[in-house]
Amino acid sequence: MTQAAAERMEFKTEVNQLLDLVVHSLYSHRDIFLRELISNASDAIDKIRYLSLTDAGLLEDDSAWRIKLSADKDKHTVTISDNGIGMTHDDLINNLGTIAKSGTKEFLANLQQNKDNVNLIGQFGVGFYSSFMVADKVEVVTRAAKSEAFRWVSDGKQGFEITPAEKSARGTDVILHLKADAYDYTNDYELRNLVKKYSDFVEFPIVMDVEHTHTPQDENGQPLKDAKPEKRMETETLNSQKAIWSKNKSEVTPEEYKEFYQHLAHDFSEPLETMHYRAEGTIEFKALIFIPTLAPFDLLAKEGQKGLQLYINRVFIMSDAKTLIPPYLRFLKGVVDTTDLPLNVSREILQQNAQLEKIRKNIVNKVLATLKEMKEKDYEKYLKFYRTFGAVLKEGLHYDHDKHEAIAELLLYESTTQEAGVLRSFDQYLADMKPEQKSISFLTAEDRNQALAAPRLEAYKTKGWEVLLMLETIDEIVIPDLFEFKQKPLRSVNHGDMEMSDDEKRQVEEEKKKAGETYKELLEYVSKQLEPDVQEVRFSPRLTESPACLITEDFGLSRAMREMWKAMGRELPPQKFILELNPNHRLIAALANLQHKAPMDGKLQDFVRLIYDQALLSAGLKIKDMAAFTRRLNQVLVDAGQ
Repeated sequence: MTQAAAERMEFKTEVNQLLDLVVHSLYSHRDIFLRELISNASDAIDKIRYLSLTDAGLLEDDSAWRIKLSADKDKHTVTISDNGIGMTHDDLINNLGTIAKSGTKEFLANLQQNKDNVNLIGQFGVGFYSSFMVADKVEVVTRAAKSEAFRWVSDGKQGFEITPAEKSARGTDVILHLKADAYDYTNDYELRNLVKKYSDFVEFPIVMDVEHTHTPQDENGQPLKDAKPEKRMETETLNSQKAIWSKNKSEVTPEEYKEFYQHLAHDFSEPLETMHYRAEGTIEFKALIFIPTLAPFDLLAKEGQKGLQLYINRVFIMSDAKTLIPPYLRFLKGVVDTTDLPLNVSREILQQNAQLEKIRKNIVNKVLATLKEMKEKDYEKYLKFYRTFGAVLKEGLHYDHDKHEAIAELLLYESTTQEAGVLRSFDQYLADMKPEQKSISFLTAEDRNQALAAPRLEAYKTKGWEVLLMLETIDEIVIPDLFEFKQKPLRSVNHGDMEMSDDEKRQVEEEKKKAGETYKELLEYVSKQLEPDVQEVRFSPRLTESPACLITEDFGLSRAMREMWKAMGRELPPQKFILELNPNHRLIAALANLQHKAPMDGKLQDFVRLIYDQALLSAGLKIKDMAAFTRRLNQVLVDAGQ
């Protein structure tokens, strides 16, 4: 029989760089290779078991699920075998020939900056390649159900080869040809310890043939006289296969929770919080849910959202049941096991299943209640959570209107009354409100310095009113969905007029009327000059230090919202602001004087434009014509020096 020629394929340059980093930068953590390969084997069995629910022929009379470890001390090899789904020729190329298809560059950047952060391996799906930390050659012999067998071979340097192979059973064998300094991994004791440490909770039995010495015994169990010890191979199961979520909380130790989390999340850090509970009543399920300490690399990418693992009667259904948690809780890791769903449930059915919706609501209530309790009883721990996941939690204001108040109670912001970095809640704001305040004042900005420089804050400072500073892009998008908190409306400093008493309103109207009469011609001139760019020019006696500021109407779109619509390809008309002038500022008086003496002077037009551009900058907006702004400003400096 003529042997088929091997297909030789090259790795991409990025893959070569990645392999080099995995092998050398993570050297001190190389024990991880076995955990990753066992996890891959477990996933392969999960897949075939799930698919076999609708196609029993895939099993090929082999459903005694197992993951087997074999070590050959003479050949210096370790083999991890499974009877899972196996791989086709194309699967080998797609799964093993391309590393982290959607995130290789990001993985490289993160790994180069965090060489000791080994949990990045699991985050980017490159666990298989941790094999090259201990092996200088890796063989993969695999056969998918109802398909041919193939062999994949690589030294982890330049590329890989694929050839047809002989394999009678469905599944995959990963054969590691160990490096000289990794021969210890052929010891039974070493493999047993690694399985116990990293893979004890894998559902399927992890087995290994172990040599035991037996002395022949008589019928009473006593060693026979002069009998020589006999050696025989026995198959041992190395892992406990304990579904710890099925136990009572009192039966699980903190160390067991930690180990299970690390196995589940491929994370070497400890979980920040653990929620282990049983729901009973109209819907029954068991849940073991963790809040991580560290954020995954793709936390802000909702498209890559992972869900919780779903089990039905301890039978694995899927590893990313997104229906179980809303997008704003996508940082959660954990397991949900229920008896109220059929085993042959599909992803499409899951999206419409009423029972699953009840589970989802229960989980959301539990998580929000847990976070509230953490905030009240362990504020430092909550701050750690909030600084890591707060931006994602805020998305709930947009996605979950039923939970507005519960989510809002968990939110924290900087404030004009506190030092930088000190965060305040809505409840704290309400407790310290001035008696005359009727609403919660807030200001969105890119950073604290920009926020504190906003001219519209001047009136609030004068009255001693606190303003919450919302400094994340997500704030501008989701805060309009909140409307109010505990019957107190939220009001943006940049939208509309400041709330006032009746006496204050009368005083303001009188001052505006007086300013309008005093500077009537100037107001008309400025309005005409800026007509294409502004909606209205008017006086605002509430400005105390700045000559002008820009505001939008109460229901105008925020800058972040406009950018989001633009990114979605939606065309919006140019945004026009209201320009408010400070009639008590010396600059306004100087402009009025110049307009009266020389109404046709080009300097007057330049000054008006400079005031408008200055207001744009104070609002954190872009100047339309930066060259013209620079020219005008330079001319003012030249004139001042003459």
